[in-house]
Amino acid sequence: MYIYVHTPHAVTAKNNMNKKMLHNPSQYRKIQGNQKTGAAAAMMISRYHNPVLSANQCGSFQVQTIDAPLPLVWSVVRRFENPKAYKQFVRSSTMRAGNNGGIGSIRDVNIVSGLPARTSTERLEKLDDDMHIMIFSIIGGDHRLVNYRSTTTLHEEAEEKTVVIESYVVDVPLGSKKEDTCTFADTIIGCNLKCLARMTEKMARGNLDF
Repeated sequence: MYIYVHTPHAVTAKNNMNKKMLHNPSQYRKIQGNQKTGAAAAMMISRYHNPVLSANQCGSFQVQTIDAPLPLVWSVVRRFENPKAYKQFVRSSTMRAGNNGGIGSIRDVNIVSGLPARTSTERLEKLDDDMHIMIFSIIGGDHRLVNYRSTTTLHEEAEEKTVVIESYVVDVPLGSKKEDTCTFADTIIGCNLKCLARMTEKMARGNLDF
């Protein structure tokens, strides 16, 4: 795991390390994120968002702090059967198996136009209501995210404040670069997390029902 603080020395070190990785892909072993994190977030990242990658994989994590209580945010995130609630690139979704949204459930997702994908078939691998952990894998669909696996964790940073961390691992398509693959996935996840923050903060203020 690499966590960067944006100082001139840190930026220089990061650039030098990236150059080494490009010349020796076998060193690109663990996912990276560039957000500043507190001690609790760093612990969660180390425990749940730190997988070892194969040479043809890439991954990253993003951190979103939300001014809303953890139970409220989790009530939205855990709804595997309703990804459209805060994932703005989802046009619609239907449950293929497991209508209660429990572990092993499979959903078919239709993607909005304008993206290099039309459908995604996803399976819920883990849902822990005590630890606030959700893991799903993409198992099919019309896209290039092969062997994609997403992990989302929530923890309370302060009263009425929740930290959401989402990470992923994915195969790099033949002919594509790791940087391009990660940039695409990072953009989607970043938009989703910002939408989740706006939505749940409105809910916390009583300005939106779910």
